[in-house]
Amino acid sequence: MVKIGVIPGDGVGPEVTAQGLAVLEAVGKLDGFRYELESFDLGGERYLATGEVLPEAAIGKLRGCRVILLGAVGHPGVPPGVLEKGILLKLRFDFQQYINLRPVHLYPGVQTPIRDKGPDDIDMLVVRENNEDLYVGAGGFTRKGTPEEVAIQTSVNTRPGVERCVRFAFEQARKRAEAGAFRGLSKAARDAGLTRQVTLVAKTNVLTFAHDLWMRTFEEVGRDYPDIQRDYQHVDACCMRMVVSPEKYDVIVTTNMFGDIITDLGAVLQGGMGLAASGNLNPEGTAPSMFEPVHGSAPDIAGKGIANPLASILSVAMMFDHLKVPAAADRIRRAVARVLEQPGPRTPDLGGKASTAEVGRAVVEALH
Repeated sequence: MVKIGVIPGDGVGPEVTAQGLAVLEAVGKLDGFRYELESFDLGGERYLATGEVLPEAAIGKLRGCRVILLGAVGHPGVPPGVLEKGILLKLRFDFQQYINLRPVHLYPGVQTPIRDKGPDDIDMLVVRENNEDLYVGAGGFTRKGTPEEVAIQTSVNTRPGVERCVRFAFEQARKRAEAGAFRGLSKAARDAGLTRQVTLVAKTNVLTFAHDLWMRTFEEVGRDYPDIQRDYQHVDACCMRMVVSPEKYDVIVTTNMFGDIITDLGAVLQGGMGLAASGNLNPEGTAPSMFEPVHGSAPDIAGKGIANPLASILSVAMMFDHLKVPAAADRIRRAVARVLEQPGPRTPDLGGKASTAEVGRAVVEALH
């Protein structure tokens, strides 16, 4: 029996989470997956009513869950940073969810804004370090509110933190190699026995301390994976190349800040935020991992029933991957593919007029 914590959250979060849970229920019946749910009232409305963001009692109960499904965090009535730092970052840090995993995969039947590119060209995996860098909150103000104000935000990078992230990326590349050789490799690379590629994205020419650590670690760890080609891109060049030649990327490993930025670009490449799933992973399983769509709370469409639930549904598939139930994960992704490649229901972000619930029902039907 797997205990799953559910945080529907703010805005469209409860709407898309409901469809993710409907798919979870259907898959559970089909595959004999036994689980129990515990819902947590966390988010903007609770904060405005009680002043509480994430009580210690809730953290204790969440720690007792195997995994967590999150809808969205963000409320227009709450100052920026309160909920994001108080819920998202706190859970990521307290539960040692040091990997943020974001697949970028274009499904057949979905339009990408990149001309002349299709599903064969856009299929990459971004491994983002999730517990360090600028997000640790190291810094402060001097003379705040005066004309001489100084604000300092410090990037923190440790050898253990960088190494575990880089090694995870190489392991993911090996797993992807099981599905076949990476098409972007040159003939010489294939002839040399290389099967996949990991690209480090950083800014070594400017951030000469932190990213020197990243580069040295990347090269040292990479020597343990002679079958994987190593590549490097400055983050600005990476953004350009993702648009011009997305087929050149396989697995990307990068810092917390840069990963936050380039994965939103990746979401656009795959057809929009409504299709972008993610996992905040504690790979060792010493605390729960958390799975969420990356689109945020979208308060402008909250309550209208038109939010795309597919990112939430695909996050459930990632949850099954983490729980080592690959058949259930594959079943969900195949169902989503069937819905997208046919002229079936689509939410407005994908050019359709269907509701959140209609798309969710279509995926449940496609599971069979």
